[in-house]
Amino acid sequence: MDGVLLIDKPGGLTSHDVVARIRRSSGEKRVGHTGTLDPRATGLLPLVMGRATRLASRITGGAKTYEAVIQLGIATDTDDADGRPIGEAVTVTSSASDVAAALAGFQGTFEQMPPAHSAKKVGGRKAYDLARRSQPVELAAVPVTIHDLTCSSIEGTLVSLRVTVSAGFYVRSLARDLGERLGCGAHLASLRRTGSGDFGVAQATSLDAAEREGLAIAGRLIPPSAVLPHLPAVTMTEGGLARVLHGNAIGPEHLTGHVLPPPSAGELRLMGPGGQLVALAHSRGGALHPVLVLG
Repeated sequence: MDGVLLIDKPGGLTSHDVVARIRRSSGEKRVGHTGTLDPRATGLLPLVMGRATRLASRITGGAKTYEAVIQLGIATDTDDADGRPIGEAVTVTSSASDVAAALAGFQGTFEQMPPAHSAKKVGGRKAYDLARRSQPVELAAVPVTIHDLTCSSIEGTLVSLRVTVSAGFYVRSLARDLGERLGCGAHLASLRRTGSGDFGVAQATSLDAAEREGLAIAGRLIPPSAVLPHLPAVTMTEGGLARVLHGNAIGPEHLTGHVLPPPSAGELRLMGPGGQLVALAHSRGGALHPVLVLG
């Protein structure tokens, strides 16, 4: 079982819970996820299986799209609905135009402070472990990017958003920071991921359905050759394939087209004669150098 399995994660489960259940039902031991979803969150969770687990870091780095609902008027210690309220709820006096103006300030790239209850490491320990023990959590702000943000509705104190963001972005932090800008406090009421890199939730299957399929889930896998379509691809000869499988660089004579992509092409997909993804490589010094070999 080599490829990517798209799961529509239900609420109440961690990403690791989903991985464990698919391992049991499919019999495939090499299963991982490509970007944690909080237990309360639902939606798209791409899983990598078999040889495709080596592509996890490349898939994780893609942009993510979410549908979020933010509750104005009360902040929590976890920045979501699972946390304890911080102080008393306040009356929200912000108008729709006030909310729109505040949201406009988050467009583009800026520094974001992760939630204290997050998986970010502090001195080698996860921040949420320290926060649960009431120990100091000294996190550093990190650069993040909002590529697109649309406010779909404002109903009372509930603000519904659709947002596309860079990897590492916390929508919980967006909720917290919006509440601070409006002076009323806020937290994330609900979250659903609808897109991750090149994948959409419409392609996903439910966790229950995936478990019922057992070994047959192999038929739902997106093959490694189709996982990173935005990367340029070149096809190798049999001789090139043999060299790359041993981690060796190849030249134009090892490509079916005999044309070496320039260094400006960035990371490339090296395809075998049968169309399978064999490795990722960089072009430099007149050769293609493998940086990740699937085998």
